[in-house]
Amino acid sequence: MPFTQFTSLDFDEIKVQIKDFLRSNSNFSDFDFEGSNFSVIIDALAYNTYINSFNANLVANESFLDSATIRENVISLARNIGYVPRSKTAATASIRISDINVGATNDNTTKFLTLRSGLICVGSLENTTYRFSIPDSVTSTRVVDIGGTSFAQFDDPITIYEGTFLQRVYRVDTSQDQRYIIDSPNIDSSTIRVFVSGPLDTTIGRKYSMVDNILNIDKNSEIFLSQEVQDEKYEILFGDGLFGRKLENSSIITAQYIVTDGKTGNGASNFSFQGTFTKSDGTIFTPSDSVSVTTVSNASNGSEVEDVSSIKYFAPRLYSAQYRAVTPRDYEAIIGTIFPQTESVAVIGGEELDPPQFGKVQISIKPKNGTFVSDFDKSQIKNKLKNYAIAGINSEIVDLKILYVEVNTTAYYNSSQIASASNLRTGIINSLTEYANNVEINKFGGRFKYSKVSTLIDRVDNGITSNITKVIVRRDLKALLNQFAQYELCFGNKFNINPAGYNVKSTGFTINGFNDTAYITDIPNKNTAGNLDGSNMGTLSVVTKNNKGEQRVVVKDAGVVDYKKGEVILNTINITSTVSENNIIEVQAFPESNDVVGLKDLYLNFDVSKSTINTIKDVIASGEDVSGVVFTRDYFTSSYSNGDLERK
Repeated sequence: MPFTQFTSLDFDEIKVQIKDFLRSNSNFSDFDFEGSNFSVIIDALAYNTYINSFNANLVANESFLDSATIRENVISLARNIGYVPRSKTAATASIRISDINVGATNDNTTKFLTLRSGLICVGSLENTTYRFSIPDSVTSTRVVDIGGTSFAQFDDPITIYEGTFLQRVYRVDTSQDQRYIIDSPNIDSSTIRVFVSGPLDTTIGRKYSMVDNILNIDKNSEIFLSQEVQDEKYEILFGDGLFGRKLENSSIITAQYIVTDGKTGNGASNFSFQGTFTKSDGTIFTPSDSVSVTTVSNASNGSEVEDVSSIKYFAPRLYSAQYRAVTPRDYEAIIGTIFPQTESVAVIGGEELDPPQFGKVQISIKPKNGTFVSDFDKSQIKNKLKNYAIAGINSEIVDLKILYVEVNTTAYYNSSQIASASNLRTGIINSLTEYANNVEINKFGGRFKYSKVSTLIDRVDNGITSNITKVIVRRDLKALLNQFAQYELCFGNKFNINPAGYNVKSTGFTINGFNDTAYITDIPNKNTAGNLDGSNMGTLSVVTKNNKGEQRVVVKDAGVVDYKKGEVILNTINITSTVSENNIIEVQAFPESNDVVGLKDLYLNFDVSKSTINTIKDVIASGEDVSGVVFTRDYFTSSYSNGDLERK
């Protein structure tokens, strides 16, 4: 029987198979399937088979984490291995509130002052206001007497969360299969606070602790877990009497949480006080004077709910880590969960450092919204890592090191097919920008693939005949102005060596004792014959250039360059200013390979904004220069160095 191919899902192929099956029957051997009404029935059969096959295939795909696409299914599969997707994260700011006038000193009702949980401030950003709340009450550190008047002091900065503070109450009914689902979407799950009270209690009850696993949990532990359910809502789970305290019938559950706008709150500032105080006797207190709010740091670190691709990436890795940090991959998975703002992370064991530092783990994090992780966040991450790390292992979070890749591209085009060179250049920039946003590039260990970039340029328009593209790598040196300092920049990629020098270039700066703009350049080490000596080393010099273009070597032995390792080491120098903003000196080199890799702790970034995109008429293709004389005279070289001193 011919109808034996069951793997095809294509409608037309299914239709052909049905016809072949019918022709195998003697009653239909000479039947004209195309010219009869019977063709409609065959189409219906093929269509029904196609739909059923598609649905069966879809069901099969949704049964596995790596192939599932529907969020609810991905969450369910991740839940099976103990992974809880990250919720929206509220943007947090730090403020300081002090010197609250609480009245006369002889008022014994005010031994301390408490800032109640809930709405605290209103901040603004681009003509939009945002509500900021706190999930826990904050009590003043002291009350001082100044001239017969008491003032409450909040010495420590207060962390406030963008969003609205809400509360939900449940009554426990053990006679039914009860679920405690928070109906509000867009909550920050880290702000969930749960209190449990008995049926006769008059207070809010005892505070339960949130945990993410059942390690070190016994039958009396007052804990709860949370998990995402449908429509990005969260469910609260309690113990069963074996792992965690079991809820008693008629108990009252009070859940408090903050609903947030996520990353839209980043950058909010200019806070005005909207909170509520209570005195030590529990009475609500309203200050007679306006409460002054000082901003310590603007709102930041707000993020959206974890997307499907992130869940599929981190869930199996966190499962393999088993809530302990041993291997670099363990650290990467755990950091991604404890610091939701993580875009990419690199972990290097101490044994891989140069020189080796055993018993140490070096961590570099690229946050989603920004370049650097704040000192506060570093401290929080290190404290949370202690719950996972092996005793005796010291973790160090270092600042991000970015390896920028730039291109200098000249695209040749046929003028008879291209109406506007400007539009062509814009198209090339847009294509490169789209490629630059690829997550496979912008990450630790990312790889810039030259062949893909060159092909992308050629495919922008059929009128492009060819392109010559040079690759440049760049590190940004943060200068310490008006002080002596040494600097080391690692590029992690082998440099091309031009015997004439100018392999390393920089933007301008000034040094102590000289007014002219200075630049960093290099001279490769040579033997007595004037050839490269094979050491793959070179000497750095600081060269000034005046308004007339005259050059002068002011520091002959300013440092060394290791072309093989891709390292630039600048000896002690006193930099007084930089041409670029933010005290930055851009240092560039030409890689030996056009494929560039972000090695170890280097975050690779394809910087299209600093790249050079040129377009030039292909006079051969247009027929203007049949002999090619003009073309060969005006062509752009693909050599590594142009012999110029300054980086442009």
